[in-house]
Formats: sequence, C-alpha cells, structure tokens
Amino acid sequence: MSTNYLLISRYPVKSIGNETIDSIKFSDDARYFISEDGNNEILELKAINKVEDISNLEKNLIGAFTVNKDYLSGDIRRELLRFVEAPIASESELPNSEFVQLRHVEVPAERYDDYLEWRDRTIFNVVRGNADKINSFEAYHSLISGQPGVMFVSSFNGNVNEYMRPFNDENYKEIIRQAGDDYITGGDEGLYTRLYRAI
Repeated sequence: MSTNYLLISRYPVKSIGNETIDSIKFSDDARYFISEDGNNEILELKAINKVEDISNLEKNLIGAFTVNKDYLSGDIRRELLRFVEAPIASESELPNSEFVQLRHVEVPAERYDDYLEWRDRTIFNVVRGNADKINSFEAYHSLISGQPGVMFVSSFNGNVNEYMRPFNDENYKEIIRQAGDDYITGGDEGLYTRLYRAI
C-alpha cells in the first residue's frame, strides 16, 4: 500500500528540543521524524497519489516556511519521489514506525537497468532475510530532486543496533564495495544513509 509518490521535506531547525517540536506547525496528513545523526533536522513524509495533487499543496508548502521561519536555520529542502518496488511492502501509505532510515544512492544512467537486477539479488536479499527486524523497505526514484537517484525508505521499531546488524556485517560490506565499483556516481553525496526517530 505504498504511496505512488512521496514528498520528502527536511526542515533544518536551530535546535532540536521540546520547545522547537512544540512550536513547529505540523500538517495533520504527514509523518514527522527527528534526525538521530546529530543534525538539527526534522523530516516530513507526505503521501501523494497523483502528481497533479501537488498543485493543491502550493499554499501549504509556502505556508510551512512562513509559519516556521523563526525556528529554521535555513530553507526547507524538498524532493518528490516515485514508488518503484518494495521487497518488504508497507501496510500503510506512510511509515508508521518508531524509526525511519533513508538510504540514497545515485546510479549512473547507463547502468540503471543492470543495477535493478543486481540490487534484487544482493541488497533486497539481505532485506528479505531480515524481515523480522524491518517493518517495510520501499524503493523510490527521484522525480524532482536536487540530489537525484534511488531512495530506500526503511521503517522499523525496537533496537537500532539489531536493525543495523545485517547492514554492518562483512556480507553487506562486500555488497557496498560492489556498488561502489559499478553503481555509484555523484561523489560523496551519491551515497548516504540518514536515521530518524518518530516525533
């Protein structure tokens, strides 16, 4: 039941704390998470069924900056992603979990078809083999983004170290080495992971 399109908004805030969280104006139809990586950032995930629906959001997107500007240290960074596939399907349009991890990779255009086959037998095999630790794992691709590429949205509950274990072992490190040799472009920004905890 993954959303057809996912709008990701990252709010750079001056500080992460109860005062900021209590003061930020949140939308009722989105999910919000706080960065666990030491960044002062709030993540907003919003489900969009049709691209045309974005025109109806214009007032709210502008308003999110206007009403929250006193708490922001910079502009809101947004990207629109389209759903591709999910080795572990979500039961809802948006993650309804304690944690969300964004995993991004920019793939050379001429290698993209090869990459899809490769990730199914490598990355997705690891994901499917750890379905007891992962609520959902969805693959999106950028439609409109300043950092184009593949975005995995992984949701989970419980212990972060338990969730991370299969992604830190030697098998997965070898998968990342393979990816680096064949399927990653875009320099340092071409590959990143970011962890967030639900508000």
